[in-house]
Amino acid sequence: MSGLLALLDDVAAIAKVAAASVDDVVAQATKAGTKAAGAVIDDAAVTPKYVHGFSAARELPIVWKIARGSIFNKLVILLPAALLLSAFAPWAIAPLLMLGGAYLCFEGAEKVAHWLSPAHDDVAEATAKKMSSEESAHLEETKVKGAIKTDFILSAEIMTIALAAIETDSFLLEAFALAVAGIGVTILVYGSVALIVKADDIGLHMAAEGRTHSGRALGRFIVAGMPTFLRTLTLVGTLAMLWVGGSIITHALAGMGWSGPEEVVHTIAHAFEALGGALEWLAGAVLHGVLGLAIGMALMPVVDRVLTPALRAVGLDGGESGH
Repeated sequence: MSGLLALLDDVAAIAKVAAASVDDVVAQATKAGTKAAGAVIDDAAVTPKYVHGFSAARELPIVWKIARGSIFNKLVILLPAALLLSAFAPWAIAPLLMLGGAYLCFEGAEKVAHWLSPAHDDVAEATAKKMSSEESAHLEETKVKGAIKTDFILSAEIMTIALAAIETDSFLLEAFALAVAGIGVTILVYGSVALIVKADDIGLHMAAEGRTHSGRALGRFIVAGMPTFLRTLTLVGTLAMLWVGGSIITHALAGMGWSGPEEVVHTIAHAFEALGGALEWLAGAVLHGVLGLAIGMALMPVVDRVLTPALRAVGLDGGESGH
């Protein structure tokens, strides 16, 4: 009997350790996912455009195809690469974070420039009309491939940011936390995208088939509000990219020995402390966002005139821009 009690006691102890490990994994994964918020919002804001122009019956299958590609990107390619990086080249994490931050700044600045250039909107609309006339299956395949390529870039940002946010010396905990963060982000992004792309259909159904007046009114509100919601999502995604991109770069520079930019932002933001913690945080976010916009604007001519032609010259430009 005493042996059985001892065995049960050991099992209980193992269970407690396992539960603590699960808690650690979830806590680290949540922290990592939060740090990657800018890229996550950008991913959710970008993806709905890939189903534009297709029939309602093809929208969810397309989202599912992209989601599967995203999981493959994160778990099969990027997770092992991130773990190898952490184990054998931890010094490279800060420079890679800066590259990811610079990419976010560039993407945010490019969106701002896009909004300030109505002529570019006309070109994009004409291109979309031309593409929509192509054979549907080929167009869908092209769109899905382009979306998965874009997702790879965004997933690389997310996994690099997540890797830097995870604080543990355990290889297994780090691996599981990265995997949980990657899967959780994918479910969050593409679950949200699925709801967004079907919101119009849901709203139309409610407006036409709703059993109550309030239900039908809610359906009409959803249909009428979706364009504004999508524009707001794009705006929030852009602001998040600039804020996160700027903060990543200042933090990475501080980690590499140049803490000047981060200290300046902290000092100015700290001046708002007397007005409340929320205003202090907002001041820091705005300063990082302005810095991110400046960095992105400076990078735009470099990317357009140097990097993009170089990629095309070696055949690495897929021709399907994610943004």
